[in-house]
Amino acid sequence: MMTDFALPDLGEGLTEAELVHWMVAPGDTVTLNQVICEVETAKALVELPSPIAGTVGRLCVEEGDTVTVGTPIITFGAASVAEPVEAEPVEAPESDEGRSNVLVGYGPGEHDARSGRKRRSHSSRASTGSATVSAKPPVRRLAKDRGIDIASLVGTGPDGHVTRGDVVGAASTSSATVSSATVGADETRVPIAGVRKRTAEAMVRSAFTAPHVTEFVTVDVTATVELVAKLREHPSFAGVRVTPLLLVAKALLFGLARHPELGSKWDEAAQEIVTTRAVNLGIAVATPRGLMVPNVKDAASLSLARLAAELTGLADRAREGKTALAEFSGGTISITNIGGFGIDSGTPIINPGEAAILCVGAIRRQPWEYRDEIALRSVMTLSVSFDHRLVDGFEGSGFLRDIASVLRDPTELIALG
Repeated sequence: MMTDFALPDLGEGLTEAELVHWMVAPGDTVTLNQVICEVETAKALVELPSPIAGTVGRLCVEEGDTVTVGTPIITFGAASVAEPVEAEPVEAPESDEGRSNVLVGYGPGEHDARSGRKRRSHSSRASTGSATVSAKPPVRRLAKDRGIDIASLVGTGPDGHVTRGDVVGAASTSSATVSSATVGADETRVPIAGVRKRTAEAMVRSAFTAPHVTEFVTVDVTATVELVAKLREHPSFAGVRVTPLLLVAKALLFGLARHPELGSKWDEAAQEIVTTRAVNLGIAVATPRGLMVPNVKDAASLSLARLAAELTGLADRAREGKTALAEFSGGTISITNIGGFGIDSGTPIINPGEAAILCVGAIRRQPWEYRDEIALRSVMTLSVSFDHRLVDGFEGSGFLRDIASVLRDPTELIALG
């Protein structure tokens, strides 16, 4: 008797996902909780484990297809079936079996389901010619499955380890190249799917729903740059990245406490303005899969050192495709840092559901008036876009002014906090 397995509810109100990669084929024998495929939602890359032990009958959808929750994706000749549970991505260490970011109720726990032994994570080095590549077995297996020469990749993980994100990014580039090769040398066509498709939809919806207003300020941030250098040497910040973005985030939280309207939401159905106490600070991260905006939960309650650690972990998980779905929900306000690309300023589009977004430009050394003289100073341009239904110009200007005041002189956090 054949049993259908439908795309489960992935949580957070997501109704569809793109099937990225099959890890099984018709006729394969699968065990309970064996990973059968990878799916990409608007927010994360998730591995689906099999709820069934048996033989694969038919793959109902092809790689690259977008599938609605509840649609059968595979059939089995089942030997046993797992009890269904509410699906939710969780963090799990990669093991020899290569399972991570699995769904609650389907994936393995702390001990291997078949042997009862505690699962372990380790790296191995694969040699190709004169090159030695450090990567975990499941990462090397993924590269092989996708036709990627792992020796050609530059690892972005600790100590140069090749990560899943490195392989997925290389595979995406390779697919785009193959796709474009079919239309001739003068034209390229790359299908829009996954995160890029959802980002495009969200930005269009935001731009044409929320009336955007953008304001700019250019500020001398020399004192902030000097403080960043001191913090990097402080023992409290060992093991985390300390950048000007950390102090920008702290300045934003300071400004938001004085202007809570910038952290409100518009409830279209109820025609109400909603403000919450906790601040879930979104950080836009460029990843191989596209732009993602996960958020730090209750960021205003964190110490500066803890905020630095959270920002570091958030960005790393996003780039490696390991962000949990919960980290994308409930955002209050966001920061996008275009300064890292050498850009001075921009007019950012508000993350859907939020009232404002702060854009951080590049820090440049340039002549500036300082103590009635011209001196070489570190200067940055900030811009804030806000929803004019929720935020008046007076409030938006005050918010941006307060952020600039803190970055001009970080002791303002103490004097005015």
